[in-house]
Amino acid sequence: MTPQNVVEMLENRGVIDQGLAYDIAQDAVKNGKDIVQVLLDYGIYTNEDEFWAQVADELGADHFDLDNFEPPPSVVGLIPAGMARLYGAFPITLDAQGLHVAFTDPLNPQLVEDLRFGLEKTIVPVVARRNQVQSLIEKHYGSGTPDIEEIFGNLGKSGKDGASPEAEANSAPIVKFVDLVMHQAIKERASDIHFEPFEREFKIRYRVDGALYEMAPPPVHLANSIISRVKVMANMNIAERRIPQDGRIMTTVGGKAVDMRVNSLPTQHGESVVLRVLDRSSIQLELSDLGMSDGLKDYIEETIHKPNGIFIVTGPTGAGKTTTLYACLRKINTVDAKLLTAEDPVEYELDGIMQVPVNDAVGLTFAKALRSFLRQDPDRIMVGEMRDLETAQIAIQASLTGHLVLSTLHTNDSAGAVTRLVDMGVEPFMVAATLEGVLAQRLLRTICKSCRAPYEPSLHILNQLNLTPDDIGGKHFYTGAGCSTCGSSGYKGRRGIYELLDVTDPIRELITGRAPSLVLRQKAIELGMVTLREDGLRSIYDGETTIEEVLKYT
Repeated sequence: MTPQNVVEMLENRGVIDQGLAYDIAQDAVKNGKDIVQVLLDYGIYTNEDEFWAQVADELGADHFDLDNFEPPPSVVGLIPAGMARLYGAFPITLDAQGLHVAFTDPLNPQLVEDLRFGLEKTIVPVVARRNQVQSLIEKHYGSGTPDIEEIFGNLGKSGKDGASPEAEANSAPIVKFVDLVMHQAIKERASDIHFEPFEREFKIRYRVDGALYEMAPPPVHLANSIISRVKVMANMNIAERRIPQDGRIMTTVGGKAVDMRVNSLPTQHGESVVLRVLDRSSIQLELSDLGMSDGLKDYIEETIHKPNGIFIVTGPTGAGKTTTLYACLRKINTVDAKLLTAEDPVEYELDGIMQVPVNDAVGLTFAKALRSFLRQDPDRIMVGEMRDLETAQIAIQASLTGHLVLSTLHTNDSAGAVTRLVDMGVEPFMVAATLEGVLAQRLLRTICKSCRAPYEPSLHILNQLNLTPDDIGGKHFYTGAGCSTCGSSGYKGRRGIYELLDVTDPIRELITGRAPSLVLRQKAIELGMVTLREDGLRSIYDGETTIEEVLKYT
């Protein structure tokens, strides 16, 4: 149950006012608290049952106390274990009205619809305490992962009876299968889910910590039905298969709200669909959570509090640039500062910040949004990306007129950002006058703590890092042996490595003189810049990551 859904319900019912609704939602989101506990802390209710009774009243549903409830086995068997865990649903009773089901998130109507499709039964939602429903699910269905294999038998019967694409996409086996794929991928902390049709097979892969893993493939003749189901969920046009489309899925998996951005791409053998799982926990990260050294964190905090200037974060796609910028925005998002962002697209909503989605189709480019920003009396501005000369020039103009500008570029290192701006056509003296600093970053997989083991690197590997046995002295190296916790990969989670180019006076002189990036880089190293490779070595020596990961990204 999202805090937003709950406070909207209470606000509409006159239980709380708008100001209190905002405070309660903020407390729940920022501190990761359960929304019901927050309501009890604020004294809105004296006990939990009062809240659930109000939810039942809102939905026009029955309110049950399931503390000592024992359902008949015949009713429990009406919902498969995988679906019960997936939807956070537990069957209470079956009568002429339909199957009465208690949900861990009763305020999400999509769950009722999906369960109705999946079971082909009328579902009557009822309300009970969330912990009671969860306990019954774990007691009667176990807490394991839904097994995709258990519905493959039913899948084989689908897709061959000449049904329309809409009917096929909403058939029970297809609905179950797509939901279970999402459940499995999200349980494994996937950032992307890929549905890929080929001539003789239909692959489903998901990306975890930057690496792709393949799921057990479904029958190839179901490719269109499965992709149509995803498109239905994302409110996309399933009849249009000739052009790329974008959509969004907002659903609940295992009682947790999940937001996914969806893109379809026509290929030779059907549509390739990729779902980007938007991890809302990443926007709750502070700068101190990003694995930076204390000196680097202090520098960034000092820079983003400056009244004007440009601060750029650079790196390839998927290097965590947006997460870093959001952490910066959270730090400077105070009552006395007006913040505006232009993003393509706006992936996460940040309270208290005006966010503008760039839309090239209607002419709302980064440059056009940025030009309008200057008439909105901002203090600080974030531009998703400096893609062209016009955007860069307006960003510089904004900086010169007393605004702090945060932005990103796609370059290999921090010094490359300077030459990229000059190559775009920005005058070097303008870059030197406005640029405060450039942060280059990468994300490295971290060693799984459950199977971390020491090992001796070979001389060949050390040579690749330009190290000798004398350099490493008594330092220890670790690797992941592979276990069930990390899916035998040896890695679990990721951390950042960073390279900061502090634009000091000597660097400004070189920029004004159009020095190439190699010269800028050498001068910055002379002045104490820690390179990506050196920061990677710090992570190796701390036992956080492996030599292979550092060599791969630096």
